[in-house]
Amino acid sequence: MKFIHLADVHLDSPFLGLSFLPSNQFNQIKQATENSFTKIIDYAIDQNVDLVLLAGDNFDSIHPSPHSQLFFKEQLQRLVDKQIQVVMILGNHDYINPEKLLLPQSQYFKLLGKNQEIEKASFTTRAGFNYDVVGFSYRQNHISEDMAVKFPAKDDNYTIGLMHAGSSINKNQDNYSSFKLSELQELNYDYFALGHIHLRQTLSQAPLVAYSGNIQGRHINESGQKGFLLGQVDSQKNTEINFIPTSDVIWQKVNLNLSSPLSRQELLTNIYQVLNDNNKQTTLFGLTIDGAQNLSQEDREFLQDSDSWLEISKQLEFNSSLVKVYFEDKVDIVLNNNDQKYFTQARQEVLDDDAILTLAKDLTRKSEQAQSIIDDSTFLKQVKELSSVKLGHDLKDIKDETN
Repeated sequence: MKFIHLADVHLDSPFLGLSFLPSNQFNQIKQATENSFTKIIDYAIDQNVDLVLLAGDNFDSIHPSPHSQLFFKEQLQRLVDKQIQVVMILGNHDYINPEKLLLPQSQYFKLLGKNQEIEKASFTTRAGFNYDVVGFSYRQNHISEDMAVKFPAKDDNYTIGLMHAGSSINKNQDNYSSFKLSELQELNYDYFALGHIHLRQTLSQAPLVAYSGNIQGRHINESGQKGFLLGQVDSQKNTEINFIPTSDVIWQKVNLNLSSPLSRQELLTNIYQVLNDNNKQTTLFGLTIDGAQNLSQEDREFLQDSDSWLEISKQLEFNSSLVKVYFEDKVDIVLNNNDQKYFTQARQEVLDDDAILTLAKDLTRKSEQAQSIIDDSTFLKQVKELSSVKLGHDLKDIKDETN
């Protein structure tokens, strides 16, 4: 048996922060999600897979555009016309009344748990392999309940769990049916296909529990190749999963280290070098300049201007672009022992993980974009680093004034 696991398509995603790009380039990026989805459907048909699993957030909102609805229906119809089984759930972004969705009307298409109840569906492949898929769809934006505890025990069939939910590993996922990994492991399903977290990751090898990640990065915190997971099951019901990339456009973070001040031309030469060294396909770059204390104020302003990014991007192949520049300052503050003790204590209290995530939760209730940023594994690290730099600068100013 062969199956495809994908999640978080987010059709109609707005791709915020890229409006400064030329219209033809911005349109190429806007089209990237549909292109990636089409590639997945092409692959499923070319490889004659038995099953395609969609683990929620197929649309970016509960009001998908007519174009996206028609596109989605057309692509799924291509699968069912080839008698490839499609099993889908709805997530916290697309918790739409199924009666208002354009979906294939076929025995080869199944929307699971449309009343936000756990549902099991049984299928048989063309080769006579029996399997079950168990899951549920959202009917509201937030689910505070742990739905994993309601999943039924496994029977003799090969069993796949399909769920759009946050792991308790991610402390800010309480509103998205947060589960404990041990709960899924105790169920001992042959495979658990997860959606919601956009970072591709395997949570458990035995039994297999995995997030496929989203199919197209939407901002710099969704860097790297995106696509789907291909599952292959042998006659002993052993499962192997492999990542297949499909995204036309990727986001990538690169770093330039400055150990001393440079002229404007030397600075640009170094930027061109680090971008070109990492430019292998159409890429949207976020450039972090480490040692930014070596930049003049004029150079900082130059590198914060989107017109400068456009000019720099003209030197890049593959229609790639520089779309963001970050500054990392290193400020060394010498404090006496007593001051250092209280500074360290204050930093530990203020930059506590739980305290930061508690503050962040207020933002996530108002903005799904904020939620996706906070979900990123580097979020806490970046907040702490930026806060430490700010504290360091403020202390340096106080120290300078008192000397």
